[in-house]
Amino acid sequence: MKKLILLTGLMVGMIVSGSSLLAADEPAAAPAAAAAATAPAAPALKEPNIEQRLADLEAYVNNGARSCDAATNISSKIAGPGPGHNAWMMTSSALVLFMTLPGLALFYGGLVRRKNVLSVLAQCLGITGLVAILWWVCGYSLVFARGSGGDATILGSLKTYAFLNGVDSIPNKDYASWVSHNVFSMYQMMFAIITPALIVGAIAERMKFSAILLFVTLWMFVVYFPLAHMIWGVDGYMNGVWNAAAKIKAIDFAGGTVVHMSSGWSALILCIILGKRIGFGKEPMPPHSMVLCMVGTGMLWVGWYGFNAGSAVAADSTAANAFITTTMATAVASFAWGMAEYVLRGKPSVLGFCSGAVAGLVVITPACGFVNTTGAMIIGVAAGLVPFFAVWKLKAWFGYDDALDTFGVHAVGGTMGAFLTGILAVPATLVDGKINPAAVNANLASNVDKYIYKGTLWLEQLKAMGLTIVMAVVGTVIIAYIVKAVVGLRPTPEVETAGLDLAEHGEEGYHGEGAM
Repeated sequence: MKKLILLTGLMVGMIVSGSSLLAADEPAAAPAAAAAATAPAAPALKEPNIEQRLADLEAYVNNGARSCDAATNISSKIAGPGPGHNAWMMTSSALVLFMTLPGLALFYGGLVRRKNVLSVLAQCLGITGLVAILWWVCGYSLVFARGSGGDATILGSLKTYAFLNGVDSIPNKDYASWVSHNVFSMYQMMFAIITPALIVGAIAERMKFSAILLFVTLWMFVVYFPLAHMIWGVDGYMNGVWNAAAKIKAIDFAGGTVVHMSSGWSALILCIILGKRIGFGKEPMPPHSMVLCMVGTGMLWVGWYGFNAGSAVAADSTAANAFITTTMATAVASFAWGMAEYVLRGKPSVLGFCSGAVAGLVVITPACGFVNTTGAMIIGVAAGLVPFFAVWKLKAWFGYDDALDTFGVHAVGGTMGAFLTGILAVPATLVDGKINPAAVNANLASNVDKYIYKGTLWLEQLKAMGLTIVMAVVGTVIIAYIVKAVVGLRPTPEVETAGLDLAEHGEEGYHGEGAM
């Protein structure tokens, strides 16, 4: 009961505080409204001629900036979102949610022991609902609103989009000219959901449900929201693609730093603070269902097309490139991991193929919209071998209990992917400034190409990687000890031994001795 009261109070407090922030603006809004009532009406926009209408249509087809809008004083006959781009982004949003529910839930659920399978499913479901609430209250605003105090900010304004105020079907041109603002917000929410859910893999089978919810709530504010704004916010501190004033000119197409490095490094620290599972290293703890693991892997792979190709925020050539690079890197990594097991252990396992596929997806994530297929093949080989070594040897050498290899795959893979992005990114222009016929992403031309040609983009990536690791590690240490002091981290030894399913959720995944 105390846990329920604490968590409920935390959520109510966030909602009330957010409401007060909006209410604080109301007195100032009243005089503004009165002034607006007496001010002369804005002049009507001019009707576009046939050339301007065609230019607007071409901009939609090519995912370019609108030529007819209030800024040009010309009305548009396509004033709202473009149906093709919007349809793709709604589909991508569903695909990214599909990665968590049921993809990640089944992938992780199959890897734990049968007495804990429902605990993993409940954690994924609980995190999904919790993060959706945080996103509505203020998360979206903190990440994607413009910040204050300079041109390279760490957090967006808390008030701009609190409670998704003003987030409607009209595109937010800071991020997409042809995609509804509310669709963009929902798409980004799916990233916010899966990121903390990845951490579950490292602490599976031994952390209380109440502790996980409290940890995730604090972690989103301390680590995810600021990091996502710095990398993806239009005025973000590390947004090398879109912010000319960024202090670190890093590039991250779909979440190598924001998603995989942040969750992976946090997972390592949390599993060390939490301690090892009872019996770890003394008794076997094999996956209870490789069938579920394989099904979950397939769902993750399919959903990842929304994750990576959807990060183009359009159905355009950049999305198409991300689609093919994601496919090639994942397939190669899955094969490389399996063959490494074949050579070193004598048998390629289904778990090896599944782990290799996920590693490939992780490593290609930051690079998929910036590299060509050759780069994707190189990334695939590296993704299949380096995380395999981390899982096989690194964990044994240091003795930490990363239950489902979140650190070995997501932290090691995400870190390597961020670095390789700086090595393998294809410039949008040639040295003489002309368009590069082999370019895969024209958006690199403005702020990033010069770093590619100087051979220093990898240094910008290193800076972003370093800051990400510091934020994840320091933030996780502080949050973990706060949670430990407030609700405790682990269940009792008796509960952990019996399994979390019955003790924490009052249910069992399977009934009967012979049940799978």
